[in-house]
Amino acid sequence: MTDASRVRILGLRVSAVDPTVAVQSVVDWASGSGARRVAVANVHMIMEAWDALAFREIVDSCDLVVPDGMPLVWALRALGVAGARRVRGPDLVLRVCRAAREQGLSVGLYGGSEPTLHCFEGFLAAEFPGLLVGCAIAPPFRPLTQEEDEQVVSSIRESEIRILFVGLGCPKQERWMAAHRDVLDCVMIGVGAAFDLYGGKTRHAPTWMQSAGLEWLFRLATEPRRLWKRYLKHNPRFLVLFALQYLGYLSAQAQRQR
Repeated sequence: MTDASRVRILGLRVSAVDPTVAVQSVVDWASGSGARRVAVANVHMIMEAWDALAFREIVDSCDLVVPDGMPLVWALRALGVAGARRVRGPDLVLRVCRAAREQGLSVGLYGGSEPTLHCFEGFLAAEFPGLLVGCAIAPPFRPLTQEEDEQVVSSIRESEIRILFVGLGCPKQERWMAAHRDVLDCVMIGVGAAFDLYGGKTRHAPTWMQSAGLEWLFRLATEPRRLWKRYLKHNPRFLVLFALQYLGYLSAQAQRQR
């Protein structure tokens, strides 16, 4: 992915790609060798990167940063990428799994709780018969000891998977992928809540809410105690800060036309 195909939204580079290109990139990388990282960006990630330069650098160093939330798609279009399309994280998981089955590429799962992960494995088996799932690891909800981390790395490496879905939530999953890029030889994709969605723990927002950029509101309504602080902190600031960026963009465009 070239720098020319990325646009900075509040300082974070987002790749202006459509779902087909994103999936093909993952498959191409998985068919080769070496570690690659894919971040699935939304307003939450943009604001986490705005607040912490170290985290912005982690995401910026990813091989692909796709626009998950509709606000990011609208932002890309406002900044001159007329054909920007959404690459929704949970849908990307399905597309990648379908392509992986067709190409004979094995996948792995890291994150979530054991019950959720078990349900997600059952979903994949029913949805994609023949898909090779080499490992499924539900880590404890605490920092791992060095010995535990080494065991996780060993298990993943021994499974010889080519694609690893990491469902630890933002920003934890992006930091985990960055910390393990030198010890894992696979494509790592941070998938956020995908395990919970397909594992039956949470529900998908109606299609019309997804298209209208209101998926966050549906999630807030279904998980208010967990999410209200995040949305109250991030969403209003994103609107104000991006409005300032957009005004600066318009001013720069006007200067070029003189």
